Amino acid sequence: MEPTKKTTHFGYQAVPVDEKAGKVADIFHSVADNYDIMNDVMSLGIHRLWKRFTLDVANVRPGQAVLDLAGGTGDLTKKFARLVGPQGKVVLADINASMLAKGRARLIDEGIIGNVEYVQADAENLPFDDNTFHCITIAFGLRNVTNIDAALQSMLRVLKPGGQLCVLEFSKPTFPGLKPLYDFYSFKILPRMGQLIAKDAESYRYLAESIRMHPDQKSLQTKMEAAGFKRCQYHNLSGGIVALHRGIKA
Repeated sequence: MEPTKKTTHFGYQAVPVDEKAGKVADIFHSVADNYDIMNDVMSLGIHRLWKRFTLDVANVRPGQAVLDLAGGTGDLTKKFARLVGPQGKVVLADINASMLAKGRARLIDEGIIGNVEYVQADAENLPFDDNTFHCITIAFGLRNVTNIDAALQSMLRVLKPGGQLCVLEFSKPTFPGLKPLYDFYSFKILPRMGQLIAKDAESYRYLAESIRMHPDQKSLQTKMEAAGFKRCQYHNLSGGIVALHRGIKA
């Protein structure tokens, strides 16, 4: 008999492990053109405050090297490029070519050039030398990774000793009474908005499902600690709808 293929989750579906990356890629190829406007609409603009908090916690300095992983259209890269200055470097990396192209075109149009590089990269097998970056951020991308543990270990490897990882990701609501409202919005309103604005309800239905399948705050902290990160902690934002996790490479 042929051996049973290992499976993982793609939203609420169980799919073969080797198929998830392709399915996620299809999602982001589909939404790339409307990614920025959908972020503003579906979060009521609050995603900008979450990213601002991430920048404050990251506290990067002139001359440092930063990896903006799953960086999409470059919101964080744009800010980091200004913070590290001409002597520093920011790598905008994304596994999805469509998203990476959008990010590159957007940043060049805004005059962000000279200290930014663009790399198509898989978080589970980063194509960088050991001990390269002072800081790595991954914003709303970790839940799309097939093997989170492998990705965390890969990120740890390319961080410099003393460097930090900041993971900004949807999480589990902690504010009393928020969960049923959030569920109604996620499963009833969000796909309709996706259909209206991006002509793609299914991709935003996947978004809602993928959030529910992602590890909660404590579970992700445990995974980061198991990968080798030290001084791990998290900050709940917007009642736990989003959390910022931080860990240090010893």
